[in-house]
Amino acid sequence: MVRLLAQIIGVGIETADMLVREVLSRNLRDRRAVARHAGLTGAPDESGSKRREKGLARAGNARVRRGMIQLAWRFLMFQKESALVQWYRARTTDGRRGTRKSLIVAMARKLLIELWRFVTTGQAPAGVEMRSA
Repeated sequence: MVRLLAQIIGVGIETADMLVREVLSRNLRDRRAVARHAGLTGAPDESGSKRREKGLARAGNARVRRGMIQLAWRFLMFQKESALVQWYRARTTDGRRGTRKSLIVAMARKLLIELWRFVTTGQAPAGVEMRSA
């Protein structure tokens, strides 16, 4: 799994090793379980009839959460033609800092799910460039 992930341009050996050890080697049932395990989901706040999001949940693996956010920023530099980067760029055209920061977490969640799908089924993420073997 580490070698498979390290073939993606922008993902190093140490990042791939951390992801495999902490998340991808576990038997998680679906994409929501993967995101929950990494702590890349929202924290709901319900008080009476008010329902809102408080932000990023503190539950989950902090090392994976921080690593995935850094990998998402790195992905923006190295994988400019991938579908995830194009999705991010389309939604952050206004240039506001808050929009960019909140959407990088969403991109990190989507990226982790794509990487999990890649190592479990072999289906490469759309538009991602790979290193030559």
